[in-house]
Amino acid sequence: MINKPNKNKTRQKVHLRIRKNIKGTVECPRLNVYRSTSHIYGQLIDDVAGNTLLSLSSLDKGISKLINGKTKTEQASIVGEKLGEKAVAAGYTKVVYDRGGYIYTGRVAAFAEGARKAGLIF
Repeated sequence: MINKPNKNKTRQKVHLRIRKNIKGTVECPRLNVYRSTSHIYGQLIDDVAGNTLLSLSSLDKGISKLINGKTKTEQASIVGEKLGEKAVAAGYTKVVYDRGGYIYTGRVAAFAEGARKAGLIF
């Protein structure tokens, strides 16, 4: 019998490898993205203090009205843009992007492009 590799376990290994090199600070927080099968989540994290500075997901009430009836990629773009606007309003313009071990394509790339469109630099 052939054993299929567990894709999530592989992604977690890649994420740990990425996290060895990426650190977020108060001046330049880490923009983390997590994608489930149905939703997308984003956080700005200060790794020095271990605090989440901002977070937003496709489940939030204000966002869920905007993304109703859109594709998952369009939803990711909107969530990234709204998180970027929220971050710029809070005074964070420069961030380090942490793709969470996911390949930079599809929803992960759309999230990043939405954040860039809102004014985040990474």
